[in-house]
Amino acid sequence: MLSRCPAPPIFTVHFKRPLSYLTPALYQNQTTTITNAQKHDRSVLSSQLRNSGTIHESTHSAHSFYSQALKVSAKFGFLQQGKQLHSHIMKLGLCNKLSLQNQVLHVYVKCKAFDDMEKLFDEMRVRNIVTWNTLISGIINCGGNVTPYFRRMLLDNVRLDHITFNSLLRACVQADDIEVGRRLHSFILKVGFGLNCFVSSALVDLYGKCGFVEDARRVFDEVLCRDLVLWNVMVSCYALNCLGDGAIAVFNLMRLEGMKGDYFTFSSLVNSCGTLGSSKLGRQIHGLVIKQSFDLDVLVATSLVDMYAKNGNIDDACRVFDGMTAKNVVSWNTMVVGFGQNGDGREAVKLLRDMLQGSFCPDEVTLASILSSCGSLSISCETRQVHAYAIKNGVQAFLSIENALINAYSKCGSIAGALQCFGSVKEPDLVTWTSIIGAYAFHGLSKESIEVFEKMLSHAVRPDSIAFLEVLSACSHGGLVSEGLRYFNLMISDYHILPDSEHYTCLTDLLGRVGLLVEAYDLLASMPIEPRSDTLGAFIGACKVHGSIGLAKWAAEKLLELEPSKPVNYALVSNVYASERCWFDVARLRKMMRDNCDHKVPGCSWIEIAGEIHTFVSSDRSHPQAVHMYAMLCTVFGLMEENNVSGHCNVLDKEMDECTLWLPG
Repeated sequence: MLSRCPAPPIFTVHFKRPLSYLTPALYQNQTTTITNAQKHDRSVLSSQLRNSGTIHESTHSAHSFYSQALKVSAKFGFLQQGKQLHSHIMKLGLCNKLSLQNQVLHVYVKCKAFDDMEKLFDEMRVRNIVTWNTLISGIINCGGNVTPYFRRMLLDNVRLDHITFNSLLRACVQADDIEVGRRLHSFILKVGFGLNCFVSSALVDLYGKCGFVEDARRVFDEVLCRDLVLWNVMVSCYALNCLGDGAIAVFNLMRLEGMKGDYFTFSSLVNSCGTLGSSKLGRQIHGLVIKQSFDLDVLVATSLVDMYAKNGNIDDACRVFDGMTAKNVVSWNTMVVGFGQNGDGREAVKLLRDMLQGSFCPDEVTLASILSSCGSLSISCETRQVHAYAIKNGVQAFLSIENALINAYSKCGSIAGALQCFGSVKEPDLVTWTSIIGAYAFHGLSKESIEVFEKMLSHAVRPDSIAFLEVLSACSHGGLVSEGLRYFNLMISDYHILPDSEHYTCLTDLLGRVGLLVEAYDLLASMPIEPRSDTLGAFIGACKVHGSIGLAKWAAEKLLELEPSKPVNYALVSNVYASERCWFDVARLRKMMRDNCDHKVPGCSWIEIAGEIHTFVSSDRSHPQAVHMYAMLCTVFGLMEENNVSGHCNVLDKEMDECTLWLPG
């Protein structure tokens, strides 16, 4: 803590006897060794300090030596060596050298040695603005509170500079405290730093990261002479808040004023194109990137991969990724996530193998993304392999990986594996609870899902919309009407969460499953938002099961009006009419489908056998073992006939005919 009555400052120190210093030759030798410390172990620096000896030479040589050594210690985080240097400086009586004291403080800041930096600061009788700025930066890095020190600066009449304000604004960003930031902004204007580019960049960054884009733009517009950093922060502000048009507009204004931009500019612009979903604009920015040779920068190239993947152009993303001259873990992660987002989980898993072969070490983001792909594909073998890799490399404890493991095991059909992973989580967060609730619901264990949800509430974990969606799904699968209605009302009344289309879909499905079609219809009619296709589809399916053709027609017309170009909607409605033998309506729907739909996406299924995934497409005979499969189908159909399985006679006859035609004579 700071003393209320500090001792009077001592500006110079006088000694009655000469001090011992280094010779120029020894100084030159040690400085060369210290400069090369990066190539050797940190023990090199320690040995130099132990063997320095006691030589009588100039103060300047000693000052230069310790200054160089402290820079090395700060750069590479050598805390113990920094403490040794501090002891040597005190022993030689160089404590009156403020620059050396500041450098020692800088070492403690870089090493996040909070107690040491605070103790040294309190012992310093002479301080300047560099001392204060170094301390404030260190407190922010350690997650401490800088407010008391800022007040002390004002009480001591310390003249603040642009670095001080930048650090204080960074503290506001870190604490997500916009109110303190606004008060600090007022003080900045009062002391005349409002037009400083360095401070203005920090203000724009603060407002942008807190979501106040208009305030950020106001600060930006008030600065007359803008540097490249300020332009970049403004572009990044728009990109961060998913305002791609604003980012592009600032970039165009930037070019009009003669600023070319750098790798950071183009990285933010490319991210904006990904947010906008504009492939055309993204390609134009890509052209500018190539023209200015920024495609060789790993940050810009990674942003291009992400942009193309988000826009669904996975082939272009692969092309950029393969053309990268230098890759890092973030680049690999971006490509892995891109494959997963575009439904190509097998390529994501394959990319993990390529990554390991390329001597890259996957991090928690890589493994969590791969596990998500494994879950989507329901491939249990790869899930277990990734799990084993995470344990072997000591990264299983990352909460993102533990949550991904719960989801992956659940989707692979192993509720036991999901429960085991859940039990190993020491401090589950909302995502963890939601994952296990969804796992139970996915496996039809509705009561267990509800029990876990109630347990989560008892642990004072506040559910979000996704948690309520999972518990509503559990109620739907179990036909638990009263519980489902209770949770739906609880979400609105107690937690003030507005239900979206997915919540209404679950509730509609729940009411429809138990035959409460009128109640489901009333729910659809009273929705504050327009029902989406999945909501209407759930209602139509329930009407088909319970034979309510009138209500089904009402929903069918709305569904086809909402999505007239999706073949699956026509198939769903057509099946409803066919079940009631309304053949005229069936024919009408088929004609509408031919007129409005370009193609029908064939049905697809897959199965994992001996670690290999086999994919089957409806009516496809290109599989290498198609002959054997159709032969097996004929055998199964024959057994069905022998056992008088006649529920779908027309389908059975059709499949038998196809099998007979396909099998060789």
